[in-house]
Amino acid sequence: MLELRIQQHFIDSADLKYQAAQALSQPIALAVQAILASVTSGGKVLACGSGVSASQAQTFATLCVTGFERERPELAAMALGSDGGLLGGSAGTAPGSQYLARQVRALGQAGDLLLVISVSGNDHSLLEAVDAAHEREMMVVVLSGHTGGALASRVRETDVLICVPHERAARVREAHELVVHCLCDGVDTQLLGEQEML
Repeated sequence: MLELRIQQHFIDSADLKYQAAQALSQPIALAVQAILASVTSGGKVLACGSGVSASQAQTFATLCVTGFERERPELAAMALGSDGGLLGGSAGTAPGSQYLARQVRALGQAGDLLLVISVSGNDHSLLEAVDAAHEREMMVVVLSGHTGGALASRVRETDVLICVPHERAARVREAHELVVHCLCDGVDTQLLGEQEML
């Protein structure tokens, strides 16, 4: 019984990725171009997420700096933090959902890009981070699930929305991991040329 359930996870994950490949390839390609435009013109990528998605933002930033599958010069990227000091707010203020927006306002500038990763698309701290990025004239790439939630309504015409077409959080996170890899591989391919996929 347990083994069949485990096998079903593999089947469902593979099925979603197979079905979503065609629909997601265009927005992923647009996101690659946006990331490339930012980092090759002296900008940087700020990445953030909520919950488990925060670790995926960290993975993306790490792969930009260290390289994906090939040696290349470092790309300017960093994951925004959610440490206790930032969550606590400043002296006399109540902790709130501004901790990511404050980092965007402190670190972001025109020409930079904000990558936001969220399963639901409804986290207030991410919504405020997107608003802060737009205040700084930054482009935004949103990686979300299902319909994109409230984040979808914050996306501007110049931004990119990548919605994994599934409602189950585990499936969306699995697909997000693949999208992160596609973004990194796409940037490397544009910078270094095609490499045979093994």
